[in-house]
Amino acid sequence: MAEHLRVSGIYWCANAMDLTKNLDRMSRDEIVDYVLCCRNSDGGYGPAPGHDSHLLHTLCAVQTLIIFDSLEKADADSICKYVQRLQQEDGSFCGDQSGEVDTRFTLCSFATCHLLGHLSVLNVDSAVRFLMRCYNTDGGFGTRPGSESHSGQIYCCVGALAIAGRLAEIDRDRTAEWLAFRQCDSGGLNGRPEKLPDVCYSWWVLASLSILGRLHFIDQSAMKTFIYACQDDETGGFADRPGDCADPFHTVFGIAALSLFGDDTLETVDPIFCMTKKCLKNKRIEMF
Repeated sequence: MAEHLRVSGIYWCANAMDLTKNLDRMSRDEIVDYVLCCRNSDGGYGPAPGHDSHLLHTLCAVQTLIIFDSLEKADADSICKYVQRLQQEDGSFCGDQSGEVDTRFTLCSFATCHLLGHLSVLNVDSAVRFLMRCYNTDGGFGTRPGSESHSGQIYCCVGALAIAGRLAEIDRDRTAEWLAFRQCDSGGLNGRPEKLPDVCYSWWVLASLSILGRLHFIDQSAMKTFIYACQDDETGGFADRPGDCADPFHTVFGIAALSLFGDDTLETVDPIFCMTKKCLKNKRIEMF
């Protein structure tokens, strides 16, 4: 039942362990071997062996290999050619052969090729022009031109612009203000107006603010209170909101958000790639 997101799940779990300084408790060789088995002849990675390639899982596969210091086992050229073939004439990217276009896939493409040292294979200028067509008057970004602003899409677009070195294209304060208004009375953050807060938005919103140099726009104390309220005292994981079941997805993004606040018990997280700065080494992008 979990095959459709297994490689992403592996990244969530391995990244959480790396952030909490417990990566050595994972079965490195078995995990790396499994991820490599998910590679397809088109150069991309599927969520499990026998599944079609998708940009989301291709990026997660590359991230997992980096976390386990095994990136040399990836065929960088074929992966980047796979990503390149998914770029459309208007600069956007499809997630896979089905043709769905979403600004998430621009970040996936930029991040994958940057981490592999081949960003130049993409038409970056065209991709940035497409992203700016998705930039709304309220300071947010949508999935496509004309779509409503959403916290997750802002993270994807701001992250992609940071990788491209093009953050100057947007009004940082206006975008940061829209993000700051995502904080609810509980201290938690939501994805768009009138929605419930969710721990995963702790990452999408806070990471975006960090990239923009505006992390101080958020009430950090209230934010931490909400994140800790979502932790399960028995399992140790984090749920989307207090009282719900914990899962790996919300656990890694809750931990990563706490790392952005400088928690000494955690490794320092990179706000663009959601990986420890330690494992990224020289692949990091210095913004300020």
